Amino acid sequence: MDFLKIFLNNYQQNYIRQKNKIVTWSQASTITPIMIGYTIVIHNGKENLPIYITDRMVGHKLGEFAPTLNFQGHAKNDNKSHR
Repeated sequence: MDFLKIFLNNYQQNYIRQKNKIVTWSQASTITPIMIGYTIVIHNGKENLPIYITDRMVGHKLGEFAPTLNFQGHAKNDNKSHR
């Protein structure tokens, strides 16, 4: 059983849904229906990204919503593909 799922079960029983953020480094955790309505902060390797969980995200992994690379664009003087 996923540790984030166990944590959310305990969190939900002890507190009424507040706007507190749950911080995690686990991008491999699957989003379950009990996570809907929470803001989970996911670490992407450089910074923490707040993700608000909606019903359409159920069944996906947390890492799908935390991009780890930012594409800066192609180099302007890149002539490797031209012959």
